[in-house]
Amino acid sequence: MTGIAGTGLMVRLTLRRERRIAPWWILVLTALALVMVSYIERNMGTPKLLAQYVSVINDNSFFRALGGGFVVADPDYMAAWRSGGFLYVLNGLAAVLAVVRHTRADEDTGRTELLRSGVLSRFAPLTAALLVTGAVSLAGGLIPALALIAIGLDPVGSLAYAAAIAAAGGVFGGVAAVAAQLSRNARTARATGLSALGAAYILRYAGDASGQYWMKYVSPIGWSHWVEPYWSDRWWVLAVPVAVTAGLIALAYRLNGGRDLGAGLLPERLGPAGSAWLRGPVSLAWSLNRGLLFKWTAAVAVFAAAAGGVSTLADQLAKAPGGQADQLLRGFGGRPGADVVDYGLWAVILIFAHVIVMFPVLMVQRLCVEENSGRAETVLATTSTRLRWAAGQLVVAGLGTVVLLAVVGLVLGGFFAMLVGDFGADMWRVFAGAMGTLPAAWLVGAACFLVYGLLPRFSIAITWLLWLGVFVLGRAAGPLYGLWGGTPFEPFHYVPNTVAGADFDALPGLIMVALTALLVGGGLLALRRRDFG
Repeated sequence: MTGIAGTGLMVRLTLRRERRIAPWWILVLTALALVMVSYIERNMGTPKLLAQYVSVINDNSFFRALGGGFVVADPDYMAAWRSGGFLYVLNGLAAVLAVVRHTRADEDTGRTELLRSGVLSRFAPLTAALLVTGAVSLAGGLIPALALIAIGLDPVGSLAYAAAIAAAGGVFGGVAAVAAQLSRNARTARATGLSALGAAYILRYAGDASGQYWMKYVSPIGWSHWVEPYWSDRWWVLAVPVAVTAGLIALAYRLNGGRDLGAGLLPERLGPAGSAWLRGPVSLAWSLNRGLLFKWTAAVAVFAAAAGGVSTLADQLAKAPGGQADQLLRGFGGRPGADVVDYGLWAVILIFAHVIVMFPVLMVQRLCVEENSGRAETVLATTSTRLRWAAGQLVVAGLGTVVLLAVVGLVLGGFFAMLVGDFGADMWRVFAGAMGTLPAAWLVGAACFLVYGLLPRFSIAITWLLWLGVFVLGRAAGPLYGLWGGTPFEPFHYVPNTVAGADFDALPGLIMVALTALLVGGGLLALRRRDFG
């Protein structure tokens, strides 16, 4: 048997499985690129406004770090500067998830072992995963670029932008391929790839914020930013991610040839032989998911500390051209006459809350993964029932969301108070604002659980679409397309802006808690009545 026997078959199988996932990633990338162009045209439509924005951004390290460096008064470049920071990370994220899904995750479920019983070489699954992921990463850069060319942006700059986006996907696809060989299971491989992606973003962000550009030079995300499409068009920079991708792929093949199917090269840390407290579904869910919560807590704390620097934006935010400060005040609620920086803090809290909602979404998705893998049936073979098993996961998801929002409030509020505020008052004001978003976060998680109870087969896709809908329709993303106040179709719209002095109203929170209980009850009832597994 040759080393690539069965690769064509595996490529067709991988493409068939990706046809329901990859188009959504490409659609999100394309939509985000177009939305940013619309945002630039709407808010920086004249040379004078554009020059004012350039001055504000270049004079503030926080703004520069958000987009990836200094800016110039060119609308095409500004559009890529605003969207690139998102598109590079999103394409890298899609690549990590796809490679792990078609390599290590298939080994965990036994799919690879079944396929290897036929005429299939040991390298065929990895080769197919890399080929399909590479094609999707390339499409994730090329299709947005074609859309940008169609609306009138410079073709050469658009192609450079496409190459920068695709390069990020290629590098992190290689990272995921190596992680899949080293790790014992898909969860660890996925966490390794996502940790590398997060570290690359933090390095790039810190380099642009501090002026220590060596950190940007060593970051794979920074390499894409250094291309500077529509301005410098540094094609030669792409030689670095191409070379690194080739090296990572070669290493992945070398590691794949030296391990047994289903095994990882790095030994797993052995757990205790027995545990007196591991007696029920809650303790089991905690044992399985505490690592995820710890990683989320660390990441949230780091980014909340960085966002504490929003206090330095007070003067620039008030001077923002185009009346954006007034739009912020009208759209985000609060007390008339409140300081504009309070509205900026509320915007940061809402962004964190929308991101943290992903935690209960992921916890619900793990229920589906445990069910499909057969591990849940092992638990249900004991005295535990499916309702107790699911309830344990929901308890950990709900309390974990409390912890993450509390970390945002304490770290963000603490840094803001230490820099410009009153520690005794401002810290607890920000903390209370962050915790006020908790009922809305719980409600989104409960809706995802109802979807899992009713439609387990499609629950992962639907829950991601649900989260995306909440984000796009909310105040966090609304300013990108002119809706500063968001829309009434997502729960965070009804959370009062107490940070900017709005009166606290418990009624919306109580209604959302009641709806949460209703949705959870409906999900448990649906789970009890349907076939399991």
